[in-house]
Amino acid sequence: MSGKPFVSLDNIGKRWNGQLGVEGITLAIEEGEFVALLGPSGCGKSTTLRLMAGLEIPDEGTIIIDGRDVTGASAAHRNLSMVFQSYALFPHLSVAENVMFGMKVRRVPKKERLEKMHNALEITGLHGLEDRKPGALSGGQRQRVALARAIVAGQKLCLMDEPLSNLDAKLRAAVRKDIKKLQSDLGITIVYVTHDQTEAMSMADKVVLMKDGLIQQIGTPEQLYSEPATTFVAEFVGAPPMALIEGAALEGFSKNQTLGIRAEHMEFVPTGGRLTCVVTDCEFLGAETFIGLSHERANGLTVKLEGKANMALGSLVDITFDNKNLHVFGPEGRRMKNT
Repeated sequence: MSGKPFVSLDNIGKRWNGQLGVEGITLAIEEGEFVALLGPSGCGKSTTLRLMAGLEIPDEGTIIIDGRDVTGASAAHRNLSMVFQSYALFPHLSVAENVMFGMKVRRVPKKERLEKMHNALEITGLHGLEDRKPGALSGGQRQRVALARAIVAGQKLCLMDEPLSNLDAKLRAAVRKDIKKLQSDLGITIVYVTHDQTEAMSMADKVVLMKDGLIQQIGTPEQLYSEPATTFVAEFVGAPPMALIEGAALEGFSKNQTLGIRAEHMEFVPTGGRLTCVVTDCEFLGAETFIGLSHERANGLTVKLEGKANMALGSLVDITFDNKNLHVFGPEGRRMKNT
């Protein structure tokens, strides 16, 4: 083991006509790791993936894949596979022909093509559908064909750009599990672009959260949830997001500070709470109920209760919490410490 990462981006920058795409992107990915590039639309996550893929060339910085400097190399010379949001299947070709198309172009012998195709269809649960055209498949099955095509490419690195966004919620959950199991079984490295924090948090070993072309935080899902580096991370990660309270609203904190608190760390008290709020929402989700609150010095206050709970909208309630569960952010919105 050399100790060097499998994929390395060093100070990558990309602009179009002076407009920022991404800047200062530095990222190390280990072999066999599942990395999610997460963030809102326009944050630069897809641009970062396209730079890794060779579909865009950076204005500055270096990209190393498997020990090779590929900064200026074309996509065809980067030894990687890609899965797109649009599936990119040939409608006139069967499932088998779609999966084998790339191998046929590369002149892989027919016997080897057939073996790899059947193996990939077995892995992706598509065995028996070899002769169907994409038009006769469900959205989930089409995405599995795209996954099978990536598997037969035999590359150690697979880049995925919002591959599940065209699927309904139930299918997304099923295919998420498929992708994670494939990655684990095959030992491939996956870089996965998504705007959906549920996908990132449930699948990835490492999450790279981006905003306005910059990386906000890199860490495990647990780290982003429990130790957000900025107020942006605090509000983006978690369902419901972390509530933010003006420091001046609580004794012992300054007006230059912002305090973060998670829904599960607040509770209602009859009187004498730390904040008196108005009930604005009551959302029952089966195993739990989220009570939405408003306060003039706080945003996103939500209390999580077990089971079913009813509270009259517009009623006044007191909430309390321990300082040990507060996250303290400075005037620039950067994390200072837990109290």
